[in-house]
Amino acid sequence: MRAIGALILGVAIMVALAVGPLRAAEDQPAGQDEANAPATAQPPASTVPVTPKDAAPPPSVTIIGASEAHGVLGRDVRSAAGEDMGRIVDVIVDRTGHVRAAVIDFGGFLGVGSRKIVVDWNALRFGKIANKKDSITLELNKAQVAAAPEYKEDTPIVVLGASGSLQPLQAIQ
Repeated sequence: MRAIGALILGVAIMVALAVGPLRAAEDQPAGQDEANAPATAQPPASTVPVTPKDAAPPPSVTIIGASEAHGVLGRDVRSAAGEDMGRIVDVIVDRTGHVRAAVIDFGGFLGVGSRKIVVDWNALRFGKIANKKDSITLELNKAQVAAAPEYKEDTPIVVLGASGSLQPLQAIQ
């Protein structure tokens, strides 16, 4: 037990010896430091520039009530007729950071045979999501979503919108 106490005391002394000169250099007025330093002295290599703690303004804070906003990732999506359309797995934003579309994992059973499709953000309705079990409504039917091309990363994104009719893709010849 005495050896552990001696070890802790030795470590504390070493820390005090290492930190002491740094604190003294910080407390010394700028004029004294320059007057006492030799003409050819270089600042020590371990000197780190100190930035004032008040340099950055404090961040703004907004409080949103628990019943006013909800997360969407992993949320079930249903058609207006109550058909299961899948689950939101990603959100697509443009270069300015505006949300443009949602990626929905559509079809399949327990993840087998499913595919990702992209729907326009404006085609989603969030009116009835008071808790985690509530779903988001999509203004498209199951047949329209089933005809949509699959989303694959790093390829052009085809966004399925609620207005207009969906036409099947024609192969370019």
